[in-house]
Amino acid sequence: MKIVCLKVNMAQYSCNSYLILGAWNRLEDVNTLVDAGVDGYVLDEIAGLSTGVGKKPVEQLILTHGHFDHCAGTKFIKKKHSCLTLGFSSQRPVDQVVHEGQILRCGDQDFEVIHTPGHSGDSICLYCEAEATLFSGDTQLSVKTPGGCYTEEFVQSLEKLGRRRIAVVYPGHGLPLRGDVRAMINETLRNVHQSQINPSQ
Repeated sequence: MKIVCLKVNMAQYSCNSYLILGAWNRLEDVNTLVDAGVDGYVLDEIAGLSTGVGKKPVEQLILTHGHFDHCAGTKFIKKKHSCLTLGFSSQRPVDQVVHEGQILRCGDQDFEVIHTPGHSGDSICLYCEAEATLFSGDTQLSVKTPGGCYTEEFVQSLEKLGRRRIAVVYPGHGLPLRGDVRAMINETLRNVHQSQINPSQ
């Protein structure tokens, strides 16, 4: 698997977009874009990448959630590449709704869809067990001190992620996280449990 961290348009508030490719760009590999950003800024960079002969540079677009900075650019991606758009919510621009535990082929690896409400009700993470890799969207994995207010759903999301072996996280904003991710999530859980937790609605 190859993961390309695409450049972000610094002139606008946007999210990280990632292109997942197979290691050898085989015909059966599924070129996958994770999150679209707010415009078509990533398209020029994708056009310059080696994404496989006879293949669409982007065959599917997976949205980690429906907030503007992650999905507003979908129309530009779809206009250029006519790709399928997947997400947890049935609202536009999603073509196909995914569900908890579903396995999606991205590049040359399988990814599990993990529903992680907390940041938003339709938030998902994508987890590749084979390579211990997580695309976390805007799910908050690092809470360094107690305090604040959280929902039971968010606690349950963290508990699910804490049971996975994760070596690298590709977040919706900021640089990739590497190292003992499980320890970071466990620290977050301890701090959240010492904070105010409201029942999920």
